[in-house]
Amino acid sequence: MISGFTFLRNAGALYYPYVESILSILPLVDEFIVVLGEGDPGDRTREKLDELRSPKLKILDSVWDTGRYRGGSIYAQQTDLAKAACRGDWLFYLQGDEVIHEEDHALIRQACEAYIQDPRVEGFVFDFLHFYGDYRHYFRDHCWYKKEIRIIRNLPGIHSWRDAQSFRYIPDFKDPDYFRTEGTRKLNCIALSARVFHYGWVRPPDRMALKNAEAGKNYQKPGYEKFQGRFDYGRLDRARVYDGKHPSVMNDWMTQLNWQDLLRFSGPAALNRPLMKHEKLRYRILHSIEERILGGRVIGGFRNYHLLQAEQ
Repeated sequence: MISGFTFLRNAGALYYPYVESILSILPLVDEFIVVLGEGDPGDRTREKLDELRSPKLKILDSVWDTGRYRGGSIYAQQTDLAKAACRGDWLFYLQGDEVIHEEDHALIRQACEAYIQDPRVEGFVFDFLHFYGDYRHYFRDHCWYKKEIRIIRNLPGIHSWRDAQSFRYIPDFKDPDYFRTEGTRKLNCIALSARVFHYGWVRPPDRMALKNAEAGKNYQKPGYEKFQGRFDYGRLDRARVYDGKHPSVMNDWMTQLNWQDLLRFSGPAALNRPLMKHEKLRYRILHSIEERILGGRVIGGFRNYHLLQAEQ
């Protein structure tokens, strides 16, 4: 049995393709758990979820306590709430801006079946494509994680970690201990060639500014009020170009893209905002070394998993 799970809050107002995200793996899972945070007035997230009319979908209500869960760990706590409600042997986690390609379904299903009796395998790592500005440009370099865990074994000692980017084994977890490293360990995982299409940086510029402001609140970062107006995506000519097919569930969603005239391919690295990490000169030089000299191998970087050798 495979369970899908996620958390959501104000997903419509913040331009998350959350319905498309769920639909992208609904054929693979036996149930899909959504922990739905109490939204702002007018939020229609639940209404859109109900329109799916899927017997697999189970919605659990929650109230966010960002005062208790600092540094973005509210996301991990909400993820853990969803995980706790899952009944499957494997748990397939997708955030509301992450979508799986239907071409990868067979590979994912095969891996879950092949390793279900192998206790050494605690999860599966996916390749990430971080789309940026529009649906043709993406990043996959030193500043953007190339791989991450998205399927885990249903073990009580596995918890969402930090700001819910990843998972970690924490056998004696004490809430709200989401940043702890002592006495914890990384999961032992198999790397799959299945892809996560991450659309978190593809929003109308005004919605991107709003989303960044909301994230600033949840991370308790000072100065989040500066995210107003329209977000400048910077120079897209420094991103990779994607010419492949997107997941079919995204076809209608992508037709909403109407901000092409606000995207830039020349000029300053950023307008009216601080440089993002991938825009800073030192990281651009590092990325060039990784790509041109090291064949894409990342120097250092964040990797919260141990890779096991896959069976041939």
